[in-house]
Amino acid sequence: MEFVYEKIFVPNKHSFITRRLKMDPDSEKIHSHKNYELNLITAGSGRRIVGNHISSYTSGDLVLLGPNISHCWEVLEHEKNIDPECVVTHFYENIISSDFFNIPELEDVVDLLKKAHSGILFKGPKTEKVATTLNRMVELKGLERYILLLKVFSLLLKIEDREYLALPSAMPNTYDKDREQIDKIYEYVFQNVQEGINLKDAAKLVYMEPSSFCRYFKKKTNQTFMEYVKSVRIGIAAKLLAETDKPVTHICYECGYNNLANFNHYFKVIMKKTPSEYRKDFK
Repeated sequence: MEFVYEKIFVPNKHSFITRRLKMDPDSEKIHSHKNYELNLITAGSGRRIVGNHISSYTSGDLVLLGPNISHCWEVLEHEKNIDPECVVTHFYENIISSDFFNIPELEDVVDLLKKAHSGILFKGPKTEKVATTLNRMVELKGLERYILLLKVFSLLLKIEDREYLALPSAMPNTYDKDREQIDKIYEYVFQNVQEGINLKDAAKLVYMEPSSFCRYFKKKTNQTFMEYVKSVRIGIAAKLLAETDKPVTHICYECGYNNLANFNHYFKVIMKKTPSEYRKDFK
């Protein structure tokens, strides 16, 4: 799985881009960029990774992301003769400090964008109106598209059914070097979570001793390295429990645990349910 740091081009500080994009089933690039992103899946399904959060997605998935949070929509399934596709809107990273947004009428929008630093999944039937508006925005230009952007914000504010996906990072948005280093660590964890994670190997990626590395990771991500590893493992386990009939014991080993009791304990701590209880919710 490849990690990419990129800056999405937005023409000026009051501008945004809305595009319809085909999703490559052969690509698993986890990336981060300096812009806000509103992502609507219009076709296809698979695994969504946002920061330390892993879960499944299907068509209709609607997520708002803040700047610099690592993310990926990995395509696992799509209908025959229908390409996996999404509609993506990127906003300039300083949009909430622009003169236009600095008015009382848009205070709630600014607050919503600030909360997006953790990634927000919007749920429920009200997302359908957002999807309809985003699909229209792709076809429009100029003032008409801008008016629909404000409508999208208005619709999002009315959706109370939300899930905050990832633990917020303590990393300042301007620290590109730190972001690249954290992404290297994320990449190492995702590539080795089933085979085994070694603290010394992770520390070597950023040229640190283990003790310094642990302090650095905690400072930049608001969680310890091992807490992050556990959350990734449990995220993989939750996906397997929801989407397969594999025995819990097999899933335990597949997501990197060697002891079923430890697996059951950490799963309940993170997911607030036992693996069996969690699986029942999807039956």
